[in-house]
Amino acid sequence: MQQLKAVVSAQDVADRAGVSRSAVSRTFTPGASVSDATRQRVMKAAEELGYHVNHLARGLVRNRSGIVCLIASEVDTPYRASLVRWMTQYLQEAGKVAMLINTDRSDARVSAALQQAINFRADASIILSGMPDSGITRLCYKHGQHLVLINRDESLPGTLSINLDSRPAAEMAVNAFVRAGCSRIAFVNSLAGTPSLLKREADFLAAAQKVGVTVQVERFGTTSYESGQILAQRLLTRKVRPDAVYCATDLLACGFMDEARHRFALSIPDDLCIIGHDNIAQSGWASYNLTTFAQPVEQFARDAIAWLVETEAQPETLMPKNEQQQERRIYPVDVVWRGSVRGG
Repeated sequence: MQQLKAVVSAQDVADRAGVSRSAVSRTFTPGASVSDATRQRVMKAAEELGYHVNHLARGLVRNRSGIVCLIASEVDTPYRASLVRWMTQYLQEAGKVAMLINTDRSDARVSAALQQAINFRADASIILSGMPDSGITRLCYKHGQHLVLINRDESLPGTLSINLDSRPAAEMAVNAFVRAGCSRIAFVNSLAGTPSLLKREADFLAAAQKVGVTVQVERFGTTSYESGQILAQRLLTRKVRPDAVYCATDLLACGFMDEARHRFALSIPDDLCIIGHDNIAQSGWASYNLTTFAQPVEQFARDAIAWLVETEAQPETLMPKNEQQQERRIYPVDVVWRGSVRGG
């Protein structure tokens, strides 16, 4: 039995098929001109030799690697995992390769990982949350990458900015609490301080003020289930307990709900109404049945990748990137009514 070479080149296929090297290249280039007879000979030789096109080498010749960095923090949370899932799916469908950079630690390790991506000549980066340091964004931008910024507040020419319109959600949440007869309303948040979380808080306070409702605000720790538990302990041990809580994320809400029910024996929604944000899968579980607001994560991914593909296809212009407009897209959130609010 003939032993196959560890790496089979296009020239090996050309020799086996009895054609030129350029004929092999045209065979594996979509839309290129090649006769049916030549194509069949090349494909037969390629199968026998175990040949696969080296897309990385081909991309570098064209000054494109096909690599797109997904730069994210809190990748183990349900919301971020869902966003990564849709991003990788649409990148693969577009023939791109995703490189995930975990920025939970903003230290030399993150810088090293990003430098590795730059060394591989990544074409673009998608910043998946507000947590990664703005210095990471500037580094990607400096090296000429196409950039998509999700739920961030940087203003960079020639980039795509994707954000949520959280104001209608805040107004709807306040109205739901008022309609349920709640008068002691609280807002709970983490200390992450990301633009999207701060905006949800500000919008909720503004909506409450508009109808004359005072809101207690409590913040703690990371945006996690455990932080939700601690926030519940802080608020529910006070002399005057809230009877309604709007949580900045569903994960905080899940921790808050479990603590309220199991440690304080409160009934939801009879004793306490709760609303979350993000519509993670767990919010629909029977044990939570959480009213929440859904981020269109699939649409984020689809639109982001479509923008990257379209941007790549555009001819080089004489206008420097720093003179181009930043494209901003604002997406609405949809309410998902469940059983954590009376009368919802």
